[in-house]
Amino acid sequence: MSYVTVEDVQDTFSLEVVVSGSEGERQIHTSDISRPGLEMAGFFNYYTPNRVQILGKRELSFFRNLTDSERVDRMVRLCSQETPAIIVAHDMDVPDELIEAAEKAQVPVMKSDIATTKFAGMVTNFLEGKLAPMTALHGVLVDVYGIGILITGKSGVGKSETALELVKRGHRLVADDLVEIRQVSKNVLIGNAPKLLEHMLEIRGVGIIDMMTLFGAGSVRGDKRIVIVVDLELWDPDKMYERLGLEEEKVKIIDSELTKLTVPVRPGRNLSVIIEVAAMDYRMKMLGVNAAEEFSKKLTAAIELKKEYAEGEDKE
Repeated sequence: MSYVTVEDVQDTFSLEVVVSGSEGERQIHTSDISRPGLEMAGFFNYYTPNRVQILGKRELSFFRNLTDSERVDRMVRLCSQETPAIIVAHDMDVPDELIEAAEKAQVPVMKSDIATTKFAGMVTNFLEGKLAPMTALHGVLVDVYGIGILITGKSGVGKSETALELVKRGHRLVADDLVEIRQVSKNVLIGNAPKLLEHMLEIRGVGIIDMMTLFGAGSVRGDKRIVIVVDLELWDPDKMYERLGLEEEKVKIIDSELTKLTVPVRPGRNLSVIIEVAAMDYRMKMLGVNAAEEFSKKLTAAIELKKEYAEGEDKE
């Protein structure tokens, strides 16, 4: 099961550590966070201790109005063995009762000067990205005109060479050979390269090259949303390939469906230009311009007109 350590959160948001607790051992397994307002009032029936607990101005202002015994009770119950961390936001002072209870339960307590609502959103987005369902696919991910295109196909079909040509034409490489894919929400897939393979591209006969060193920082990027899957396959003369573009093929990755284009490979075909056109055509479709549908309508109208003309001649 995937997880994020409390130390990762602390480093990412540069949090001030008030109580270190067992920070290095605490793991976060859910992207949901909790603002324990009802818990401050003593209602722990639905307390979710496995979430990161964020205390802001509202919670702590109410907390100050409690009696001494109530303040101690609330913090002791808040600091459970399952609680990964407690973060005090909005640059509020950390209550002494929280520090004492956290030290006994070894719960990390940290502090941020960011406004509570904004900080809670930042932490949620960070955790959702890190804890999203993940898979890895053999292929090449490139950013073409702002469109993330995953190039797949059998080994040796020309995926890396196509990516190299695309980078030379001004586009950006995200990952070669192995693409790590995270589903951050329904039909939203983010791809990136494993740390070991970042900026690297393998060309048979040449070897492994560092794209950032050769072409500059503008030739690569860390991650990209995948929008289109282009599957390269050797040309099969007996297979019928899509010629109009009216039928849209789909491919399922994790729980998301993406548009898939099957592009046959044979000598003389410029794959990089074809992929560029596929990216531009997708952008036009998002703007409501579908060349295939417009052509189909014109063709249907021409056939109907010719049919009416033929029927008129038969009547004469």
